[in-house]
Amino acid sequence: MTSTPSQPVSVLLVDDDALVRSALRLILGGDPAITVVGEASDGLEGVALVESLRPDVVLMDIRMPRLDGLAATERALALQPDLVVVVLTTFDTDDMVLSALRLGARGFLLKDTPPADLVAAVRAAAAGQPMLSPSVTGQLIAAVAAPGPRQDAEARARLATLTEREHEVALAVARGQSNAEIAASLFMSVATVKSHVGRLFGKLGVENRVQVAICVHEAGL
Repeated sequence: MTSTPSQPVSVLLVDDDALVRSALRLILGGDPAITVVGEASDGLEGVALVESLRPDVVLMDIRMPRLDGLAATERALALQPDLVVVVLTTFDTDDMVLSALRLGARGFLLKDTPPADLVAAVRAAAAGQPMLSPSVTGQLIAAVAAPGPRQDAEARARLATLTEREHEVALAVARGQSNAEIAASLFMSVATVKSHVGRLFGKLGVENRVQVAICVHEAGL
């Protein structure tokens, strides 16, 4: 399911803390462009609701009973590949967050994110826009990504397939820059940047910008 300009973004909340779910519903429900379509208290229930409700976005807690957010993310994306999964965490150094990003989650939010920023992040994620600030992207990757020699070599080999311009764009993506910011810094149009980013995904074998950043980090760049 994909939202349109006349159709609100549908959001599913998956968190074992009822107070967190209530707060998220209250915050998101105040935006007419967002509709909370369901709530789940664990990963198993969340996956079942993904299958029945087909939401645009899932806010997925990581640590839950029965089925954690990592396994739930993998199962949910297998059911609905175009689903936007945003993981929720209390600590931005949680190594499970990186694992979820590797599996295809589009980003992560701290549970103490200010309400206005939370709403903006959900809308940005649904629109396919980067939603991680440069400081958060760098902090997360640096804190939990500890590539071994094999990962390092594999990442370097993947980056070696890029053209010089694509390499520059990959580094900019890893710094958390938006398409507009990359266009300004590299003197390109936004449309050209989008084309380069699309080619990056194909050549690096990734699905989103965060995975590009992880690859760059693993290569030691």
